Amino acid sequence: MSPAAPVTDPVTAPAVPRWLQATRTVKGYIALTKPRIIELLLVTTIPTMVLAANGWPSWTLLLSTLVGGALSAGAANAFNMYIDRDIDAVMKRTRNRPLVTGAVSERGALVFAWVLAVVSTAWFVWVVDSPLAALLSVLAILGYVVGYTLILKRRTSQNIVWGGAAGCMPVLIGWAAVTQSLSWTPVLLFGIIFFWTPPHYWPLSMRFRRDYADAEVPMLPVVASTHRVAVEMIAYAVAMVAVSLLLVPVAGMTWVYALVATAAGAWFVAGCVRLYRRSERGEDKLREMRLFRDSITYLTIVFAAILVDPFLPDALTAVAS
Repeated sequence: MSPAAPVTDPVTAPAVPRWLQATRTVKGYIALTKPRIIELLLVTTIPTMVLAANGWPSWTLLLSTLVGGALSAGAANAFNMYIDRDIDAVMKRTRNRPLVTGAVSERGALVFAWVLAVVSTAWFVWVVDSPLAALLSVLAILGYVVGYTLILKRRTSQNIVWGGAAGCMPVLIGWAAVTQSLSWTPVLLFGIIFFWTPPHYWPLSMRFRRDYADAEVPMLPVVASTHRVAVEMIAYAVAMVAVSLLLVPVAGMTWVYALVATAAGAWFVAGCVRLYRRSERGEDKLREMRLFRDSITYLTIVFAAILVDPFLPDALTAVAS
């Protein structure tokens, strides 16, 4: 008889410390809100509120509106990740999202999204004391979750054009929080971001074209030629600059804002034209991610000019005297 094989203990993975597991879970819930997108949304909210108040609004109102906006955007983004968890698992760019890795459970993500949505609405009503801002916040969540994520994203190449309108809502919310009303000025601010969104997002879609194709998401760069996408980007960028300059007569902006908006707009449109020319020559390197980053720089510059413009008449008068 052959000797019996020695008995060995099964190898088990070392237990993960509870504090580390808790840290991963917390980070997962934070990631559900897409913090980097929220930062960009808040960049547009502060200048809008300053313009609405023709100076600094109260710090209490400013901070409470920013908190409410972060909660509202976080809710929309969490719903988005819950709905898109299937395609996030397919795309390389999104495979590390918390619902794909299991850092957050599906039930936990859905409950978290609903909690943020309810709390943000109540926050705008009771803390910001603006039912109109609360209504606009709800519309923003519905627009992003239902309009973009559920209806448009997987059905049309114009998904980001119309679905991106939800990302324009923070300027309306910020204006409503200060004035309890809306006017043509916040509508124009909405228009700047609306026309900015396609030339901002399509370069990213170009870079990750294969990802979207694998996930069967018909982003325009997936279903159309780069040449056509570049042409449409130029058109949207030109419209964006035109709307930004309409603020001068409508909102009474100074020549300083007009100069900054014109220069920044010309610079960004030129970037779109350069991408178009590269596509026309059939170049492999379109440098689309550079244009993506430039789009963020453009929006930051224009809204920084909006932020300081209400203070410029007094400053210019003081310098002149």
